[in-house]
Amino acid sequence: MPKKPYHHYRLSRDSQLILSAVHMVYRLVNSTYNVNELCLRLTRLVCQFIKANYASMLLLDASKKKVALNAIFNNKINIMNDKKIETKHLSAKERRVTEGYVVFEKQFIGLPLVAEDIMGAIYVRRKRGHKPFRPFDKIMLSVFAEQSVTAVKNLHLYEEQQKTILSSIKFIDQFLDKRAPKSMAHTPAYFNVARSLAEKLNMGREEIDCLYYACILHDAGSLDVPFEILSKTSQLTAEEFKVIRDMPSRSADLIKPVGFLRPVLPIILSHHEKYDGTGYPSGLKKEQIPLGARILAVVDAFEAMTRGRPYRRRLTIPEALKELSDHSGTQFDPKVVKCFQDLYRQKKFRNYLRKIR
Repeated sequence: MPKKPYHHYRLSRDSQLILSAVHMVYRLVNSTYNVNELCLRLTRLVCQFIKANYASMLLLDASKKKVALNAIFNNKINIMNDKKIETKHLSAKERRVTEGYVVFEKQFIGLPLVAEDIMGAIYVRRKRGHKPFRPFDKIMLSVFAEQSVTAVKNLHLYEEQQKTILSSIKFIDQFLDKRAPKSMAHTPAYFNVARSLAEKLNMGREEIDCLYYACILHDAGSLDVPFEILSKTSQLTAEEFKVIRDMPSRSADLIKPVGFLRPVLPIILSHHEKYDGTGYPSGLKKEQIPLGARILAVVDAFEAMTRGRPYRRRLTIPEALKELSDHSGTQFDPKVVKCFQDLYRQKKFRNYLRKIR
């Protein structure tokens, strides 16, 4: 009897589950950029695929005697515990897994996370009276464990690279502040004001991170601007003004080679755009301008007005607030200006504004 063509064979349900799990973990890993968030999302995924009542994933510190972080999902909420505890405080079977052993019981499975060395453990539990785990559940959990190890290692490397780059960014920030005229150097409170606006406007954590980098780097292009132009107290010539207008593009060109900073580029390029479309460099208007850039435009203007410039007197905070209001809908996003005014009612925000001056 002739064999059936290959396409007549179907994968078993278990094989389909494994392939689906690998695909889901792959997608999750490629959309997550820090270890804590990855561990939390993995515990949710594990519970979904293995139909567990509880999943946890813990990572050990360098000594292997302490838990550096423990991500937990109990089918209701995710919990991240990053308070270091000694492994001796774990249950006996949990501790055994952190030592490199596999534990497989009716209501509990624990697998070590192993790279060159043991880096942590992953556990799942079912409640008493629920269907016991079967050997295939252990296979499924091992798929998650193997994928998790690779992902965590890569993210650790990524985070170390970020730390190195951020150290360089902070150095650049300090250098720019020293090089710029005193009235143009940003105060430490500058980002606190921007972050308060971003949180009030419901920006996500990654967007706020981008705003932070933009706050530091949006004037990086001034490195290519002659100091006599930056410090000039009289009116700029047309040629000098063109140099100033090119600063956002110069800043973006300096930052572009750094991969993880690419989402910051639209903010830096657009923070001199105006809400009515009369700004530069592209004449963007309204929602075409990234929200981070619209926030930066307001904070930048407030700082410039209240700290003063060689060619303009220093305004009081109430005077600067009135200026923001007068230019709401033309230069500034009305939504951001209203948010600024609402936050001004809070003592903490007012303190930030005083420190900007």
